Amino acid sequence: MDLDSAKKLLTGGGFRVIDERHISNGKQIRLDNQATVNVYDNGNHHVQGKNIESVKQLLDGDAVSSIPTSVSGNKEIFVVYGHDEMAKTQLDALLRRWGLIPLFMDQLPSQGQTVIEKLEQYANQVGYAIVLATPDDEGYRMGRADEKASRARQNVVLELGMMFALLGRQHVAILLKDTHLMEKPSDIAGILYIPFKDDIDKEAGTTLAKELDKAGYHIPVSAL
Repeated sequence: MDLDSAKKLLTGGGFRVIDERHISNGKQIRLDNQATVNVYDNGNHHVQGKNIESVKQLLDGDAVSSIPTSVSGNKEIFVVYGHDEMAKTQLDALLRRWGLIPLFMDQLPSQGQTVIEKLEQYANQVGYAIVLATPDDEGYRMGRADEKASRARQNVVLELGMMFALLGRQHVAILLKDTHLMEKPSDIAGILYIPFKDDIDKEAGTTLAKELDKAGYHIPVSAL
């Protein structure tokens, strides 16, 4: 969805745009009902502020609202990711096909907040997080280069721990790419990982849908 399409939907739905400004990777629209809409250059959008439900319903459209969830109507899923853009794009497409709304850190306004404050704010608005653990870094113990292994980015490991603390383990799924190459954080050994190699939809989609279903996000079989 581009900016013009969003404004057309909003004004057609009875809302009045009272302010418009540039943000990182897009623009922000402020409405007369105290809601704000961020429209990003990649076509994604995010609604925040007050009185947001009617705005969300209008922008999400029938294609999204026709797929129900039972987590107080919340369709937003926080996504933690590293440098694997292909995996991020695949997960974005999969969640949207299921009628869910992925929230990516770099597409959310900071409003002067630290990363931790930003995570805390948005974690309070969502009921589930998916962590994309991809082999973006390499590491080993000092003096033991023979133990070199692939690792997720440090920010991914930090944000994973925060999601566990803020949402609980039952509301966090870890998608682990190239399992045989990856070193898992030792403090969370025994946690369920959903493996994939090249295609998240084909290789991890069904398992992920089952985990979401257990958390109350019911994905219709027809959407799988």
